[in-house]
Amino acid sequence: MTSTPFDDLDQYVAVPRLSGLVLDADGTRLVTSVATLDAKKTKFVTALWEVDPTGERPARRLTRSAKGESSAAFTSSGDLLFTSARPDPDGKDGGDDEPVPALWLLPRDGAEARVVADRAAGLGGVHVAKDADVVLVGSDVLPSATDAEADEKLRKTRKEKKVAAILHDGYPVRYWDHDLGPESPHLFVADVGSDVVAPLADAKDPRLTLKDVTPGARSALVEQGSAISPDGRTVVTGWNLPLAKGEQRGRLVAIDVASGEHRVLVDDLGADLWSPVISPDGQWVVFARESLSTPHVAPRVTLQIVPLAGGEARTLVESWDRWPSASVWLPDSTGLLVTADDDGRGPVFRLDLESDEITRLTSDDATFTDVSVSPDGTVAFALRSSYEAPSHPVRIDLETGATTPLRSPAATPELPGTLTEVETTTEDGRRVRGWLALPTTTEKAPLLLWIHGGPLGSWNAWSWRWNPWILVARGYAVLLPDPALSTGYGQEFIQDGWGAWGAAPYTDLMAITDAVEARDDIDETRTAAMGGSFGGYMANWVAGHTDRFRAIVTHASLWALDQFGPTTDAAYYWQREMTDEMALENSPHRFVDKIVTPMLVVHGDKDYRVPIGEGLRLWYELLAKSGLPADEDGKTPHRFLYFPDENHWVLSPQHAVVWYQVVEAFLAEHVLARSGEYPQILG
Repeated sequence: MTSTPFDDLDQYVAVPRLSGLVLDADGTRLVTSVATLDAKKTKFVTALWEVDPTGERPARRLTRSAKGESSAAFTSSGDLLFTSARPDPDGKDGGDDEPVPALWLLPRDGAEARVVADRAAGLGGVHVAKDADVVLVGSDVLPSATDAEADEKLRKTRKEKKVAAILHDGYPVRYWDHDLGPESPHLFVADVGSDVVAPLADAKDPRLTLKDVTPGARSALVEQGSAISPDGRTVVTGWNLPLAKGEQRGRLVAIDVASGEHRVLVDDLGADLWSPVISPDGQWVVFARESLSTPHVAPRVTLQIVPLAGGEARTLVESWDRWPSASVWLPDSTGLLVTADDDGRGPVFRLDLESDEITRLTSDDATFTDVSVSPDGTVAFALRSSYEAPSHPVRIDLETGATTPLRSPAATPELPGTLTEVETTTEDGRRVRGWLALPTTTEKAPLLLWIHGGPLGSWNAWSWRWNPWILVARGYAVLLPDPALSTGYGQEFIQDGWGAWGAAPYTDLMAITDAVEARDDIDETRTAAMGGSFGGYMANWVAGHTDRFRAIVTHASLWALDQFGPTTDAAYYWQREMTDEMALENSPHRFVDKIVTPMLVVHGDKDYRVPIGEGLRLWYELLAKSGLPADEDGKTPHRFLYFPDENHWVLSPQHAVVWYQVVEAFLAEHVLARSGEYPQILG
């Protein structure tokens, strides 16, 4: 059998990976980011590449530095802005300071890139007005700083005195994998004038004058998206509103750039509002609305529209039973292209404002992201991915929906097997489907049930971190099912599992596993299950409710729900999801004595979404209370893979290699009944 990158983990982590895609104003240039390993193979470095929208010319590299580049955006005149922590030839000596990203400009005429703006906290999240050379960027600000100079001085003092303490007066205090405070995100606006784009040859390169349009924002902009109007005069952003008892919800705020005046554009007492997108004619704002859930009613995500000048918001296509993930306006402002999970795919839909109807545009088995539309509205460009290919740039015909691959900076890796679609019907009549990745072999394959996280998500797009083909290359068939709570199957399918994680999601998983085990190419006597986050929760639940699997891998998993709820980074959201009684009823820790399957526990100490306490308690209780007795030396077959400096996902390249090596060895030992070769680097 031909060797593929999935047969060798060092080759696998070295495969280039694409993210992001932006189109210039006249539709003639596309830019994407390509991440590759650095020389030491210990981190990924991102460079910007240009892709030919016609598909005729090969992609060409635009940037190159040890620090990498990101946040690409075109100005209306065609120059390219990006952020990078690369050294600034004209900047001051940073000394021992860790470099932070500055804003760079790469002129369209091919001149050398140069810094046009910087702040001590760094810059990111670049947006440019469509019809004016006005840029919107984000940067963190310390609350007592009165200007950029004071902010820089205070940061330097904290660093010199080694003060990392944070005094909080509100919630949340951390998010995913980083602490919040004492600084908070702010939005800055600047004019990209001709003096910056084409400075005088004998003068020092000028810098943009950054204006803070969100003074006093505090935590209002944490994890919120923003947009700038085509004329550059108005910024619209999501704005977190702190509430009593540690609660918060998001509303939309419009900011007049000239005066700095803020006005509430939409405030919905029953929902979180986010992801504003302003129409090309500057008249409308489309945004996402997520209803506030209760323990008994699941949230619903819809698209809404409101006049930029102010007025009543209304829901678009009220009857559409899918959750929109991203929206982009058509050039004439008559409609939008919308992406959403749909039956194990992530198609592009076309929404017409006049008829208030939405139709599916793309028809292939793929998921699309980073969609942009040509100025004449005839084609769109996007990154396309599926379980058969990682993200690659494509052109979409907006009349037919046909997709044409463009010449990508990275080749699509050859797969070690084939992909097929599977489904079954549960006893109560619920259709459950998934993807099955099969090895190229004539023998029956051992089966690995891989449960997705979320739980509000779907196995519908390529993942470099959770990649089934690595295990397929080792001979396993990998089942990627979408049980109740998964998105892309309608609101009722989400409601079926809401507040009852151990009920419908569990029976759905067992039903589709039964169906796949009945196949002639599957060895039903050699099976395992694994999952991360909610998938890890479900792996724990499976372990306490069946002994059908030979091994179970649980990554970043929820174990004791009464403990998890108050300690996760967004406890207010958890309170909307389960009552104390529901959490206890659905908590896997109550069934630890029923666990007779060897378990591999994996957790990172910097995981704030599922705090390390879940992994520590799970590990101790497996040893002390599970149904697997210890041997005469006090050992059990359970294992704990602990990463002191990783977060929810385990992202660094070599740690990802170790993760797969340990998983492979653990499964080989218990599923294949052979000695597992654990990596020597673990000591």
